[in-house]
Amino acid sequence: MEKLIELASSLVSGAVIAVLASWLTVRARNRQDQQEEIGALRVQADAMTAAVAELQGAAAANRLVWEGPTERARSFLLATLAFCGGAARARIAGGTDAQCGQVGMGQAAELLSWERRASKQSAAAVREPIARVAAAAAPLMRSPDAAVAAATEQLLSACGDVENTERLEAALEAFGQAVRAATAPRLSWWARRRAAQASS
Repeated sequence: MEKLIELASSLVSGAVIAVLASWLTVRARNRQDQQEEIGALRVQADAMTAAVAELQGAAAANRLVWEGPTERARSFLLATLAFCGGAARARIAGGTDAQCGQVGMGQAAELLSWERRASKQSAAAVREPIARVAAAAAPLMRSPDAAVAAATEQLLSACGDVENTERLEAALEAFGQAVRAATAPRLSWWARRRAAQASS
């Protein structure tokens, strides 16, 4: 009888140890998977933030080079000079007042046409950063964290209207908050319970 009790005791303790070891293994594996997911999310969020910053830089450079009041004044001055130069050449060649005006208008139109083409080419340079933003957003929009997916969609929508800097900054801030919340260390059940008791 004593041997049976010893055998039963060793079987029970072996089963308890096996269950505990299995539970610890599963828990460690889950924790490792969770850390890998958090690491991947951080990398994806960094890629998205860098792509948005590149887009903002390209849009700001485009505004600075082509859309500022100084640039508009420069374009107006150059068009005026082209008009005057064309009109003077026509006058020297013996043209009438109407012909001088037509030649001057043609010269100004040619210059403005060149400026418009260059401006459109510069604006087209923003397409590549927009494509990078879309590529960076794709994995984040499939995120299991609903807040991250929603914030990414909001940020992508704001990038479509890059000139609205306030909206873009607000969307970028909301995206950052969602990512920080998703990557924050998870508290254990015991720590959450103690925090809940302390707050009540």
